[in-house]
Amino acid sequence: MPPVDRFVPRFAAEPPQEQLPYGRWADRLKAEFLGACARIDDGDGEDLGETTGAIDWFPDRTWNGRTYVPATVRTTGGYELYGYVSYLPATEKGEEPSSFFSSADYTAEVAESNPDWQLDLCEEVIGGWRGEENNVAAMTLVWGRPLKDGGAVVTAELADLAVDQCLLVDGTFTLLAPDAYRGDFLDIKLFDSRGTELARESLYEDDEGEDAGEAA
Repeated sequence: MPPVDRFVPRFAAEPPQEQLPYGRWADRLKAEFLGACARIDDGDGEDLGETTGAIDWFPDRTWNGRTYVPATVRTTGGYELYGYVSYLPATEKGEEPSSFFSSADYTAEVAESNPDWQLDLCEEVIGGWRGEENNVAAMTLVWGRPLKDGGAVVTAELADLAVDQCLLVDGTFTLLAPDAYRGDFLDIKLFDSRGTELARESLYEDDEGEDAGEAA
């Protein structure tokens, strides 16, 4: 094969290894995630309200030795809180996961208010990868759900190169892929079981350099 134009990590994260959280494990992750939600700095003076309803969990992905489990939850103020819980997975039988860390933020942009959305996405940069000439890719956790029926798998593409994919798990997915590399940004695409593209959304940055593809 000839050399590739985009030398970036592809399929760097392990595929999901567990079912969506339930039982005592879900309770442990809930406590961690709600702790992060309580630490959110709403510097704009917004009244986020209280969390309401069940937490929506998304498939786990493991990268660089840590497992990430994304989550979202709504609030009584009409906001969505989004983030993840990460930890070091057990390496031997009988061990427990350790070194928990959680992160959360909020958004007023929710799917019901945006009927043009095809995919409901959240994202968070969790690390970096240094490539040619000191260009750095933002290793980005992307999670969400399709807003169209018939999907089977979701992919992340950078400059038309597939860099990650995830089968839908109970209508949800999690990706972990390089973004914002050499002027290119991720496209998230939904495919059916025959490989037909059903929907796509892009992650991009605006002129101020801030994420314009924040949690949807």
